[in-house]
Amino acid sequence: MTVTARTREWWKHAVVYQIYPASFCDSNGDGVGDLPGITSKLDYISSLGANVIWICPMYDSPQVDMGYDISNYEDVYRPYGTLQDMEHLIRETHARGMRIMLDLVINHTSDQHAWFKESRSSKTNAKRDWYIWRPAKYASDGSRLPPNNWRCNFGGGSVWEWDEASQEYYLHLFCKEQPDLNWENPATRKAIYESSMEFWLERGVDGFRIDTVNMYSKPPGLPDAPITDPAAEYQPAGMIYCNGPRMHEFLGEMNDILSRYNAITVGELPHTPDMARVLKYVSAEAKQLNMVFQFDVVDTGFGKTHKYETTPRNYTLPQLKDAIERTQSLIRGTDAWTTVFMENHDQARSVSRFTDDSPSLRVQGAKMLSMLQCCLSGTQYVYQGQEIGAVNAPKDSYPIENYLDVDSYLFMDMVKARHGADNTAELDKAFDALQHLARDHSRIPISWSGKYKNGGFSEIAEKAGKPVADSWMKPHPLAKEINVASQVDDPSSVLSFWKEMLRFRQEHVSHLVYGDYEGFRTSDPNVHYFAKTAPGADSQVFVVLNFTSEEQKWELPHPREGGLPATSPLSLKMLKSTHGGADETGLLAPFEGRIFMVS
Repeated sequence: MTVTARTREWWKHAVVYQIYPASFCDSNGDGVGDLPGITSKLDYISSLGANVIWICPMYDSPQVDMGYDISNYEDVYRPYGTLQDMEHLIRETHARGMRIMLDLVINHTSDQHAWFKESRSSKTNAKRDWYIWRPAKYASDGSRLPPNNWRCNFGGGSVWEWDEASQEYYLHLFCKEQPDLNWENPATRKAIYESSMEFWLERGVDGFRIDTVNMYSKPPGLPDAPITDPAAEYQPAGMIYCNGPRMHEFLGEMNDILSRYNAITVGELPHTPDMARVLKYVSAEAKQLNMVFQFDVVDTGFGKTHKYETTPRNYTLPQLKDAIERTQSLIRGTDAWTTVFMENHDQARSVSRFTDDSPSLRVQGAKMLSMLQCCLSGTQYVYQGQEIGAVNAPKDSYPIENYLDVDSYLFMDMVKARHGADNTAELDKAFDALQHLARDHSRIPISWSGKYKNGGFSEIAEKAGKPVADSWMKPHPLAKEINVASQVDDPSSVLSFWKEMLRFRQEHVSHLVYGDYEGFRTSDPNVHYFAKTAPGADSQVFVVLNFTSEEQKWELPHPREGGLPATSPLSLKMLKSTHGGADETGLLAPFEGRIFMVS
């Protein structure tokens, strides 16, 4: 197989470590993570092999959606710290040879943003057109109806909120406290660029993860979505309001600014299954975005009309392989780039979703997923806690009242409205789905040590003799078993394996970062086989992964299979195993992974 030589860039072989500020490290003992806490852990992050940090929104916010409802782009949420703390974090990150990315949330603001307060003050206000307002529709009986049938991303309600004072609806694709900005207005766009982008680029920020990057251009006329959930009043509409007609024009404007600062960008790109459409966003020639997050892998097992309308592990391994193939194929024969991730702040823990989080198997599962992720092409993203094999909170020791995410409680409200608040069977089924997929699991405070309150989340303050409040979310029930302190000096730990794999990835950068992915035996329900071919190389990397909790037979690849060389027999040299000195042939242990060089 011939692989086109790819232009190497620092951000392509970078390792990005994602930080959720509220849950990373509490330095002052108030139970909420903060910016000084992040600064205190920079050496730890660097020791993993990461060279970029991405910080979820730390801006001033009422926190209805954990900071994704921004009331002031140019200030910091006070429990996290001050603008000066943020500037100090930027300097300290750069001092360690690392870079820093922020979350750019510009599809919507908080309803407490000064812009929206002006917009809703009257229909004649100069900023009225900075948001999306529409008059009501009326049914034949005279009852008021929203402008269309779109369903909100959270819960099952409408995307339209009635404003009694001005007698119109405003659009909110997310919470009603998150009104959508009107990108059709040039004055609005100019203000967005200045306040959310240039303000921070001037302070040394190196790039942005761009939230909901394909939702800014709404379709003309805001047409109704097709009826795909007949039992619901409002319908899923992501395929309608994503990838609108002016998206690439708007991103071109943004790139004109970002390129002046050499800023890197990764866009969140939901509801875009068409690879040709994805390419328009990430083609180097197009000059739009450096890369995007496609959700094929992490959406595996989601329900069709609502992500929680499913059961745990409701997918097959061939389906997961297909999702990996789609995201990896993006760079095959193109000038595009891709990303590698299995967790983020919007996902449950990958060990619980894709392996077995029981005490006897969770370490093996975490190592196998680390091997998978480090052998896939694209820029690598690791979410806080993933490196220690964090798992979902167990259902029996983390009750539903501990789930604080707006997405979780609005889903439970929807279930109660549909089936009755006393329908224990439906409520328990809903809780099963949340325990498997809820965003809450990734937002539980990090367990730094099992010896301190809150799982060590506030250990800096506790060691300093400060009073320590309860953490804003209940600590993980397994904090004493799964934490950083217990793994950092253990060569057999998940943390040590992640460090080892990230080093290994850099040692084989041509194959593992820049190579072409070729999956084969894709119908095998238990074992994942794939090869990585590097530009111009006469050798290939071959990976075999057991995705089950039982031993599995595996077979050497045949010549020409999966793009491997046509020599017979193939010469395989084992480079690494999740289980140490395993034999090169025979059985794969539960959740064992092996990497070979084929020559």
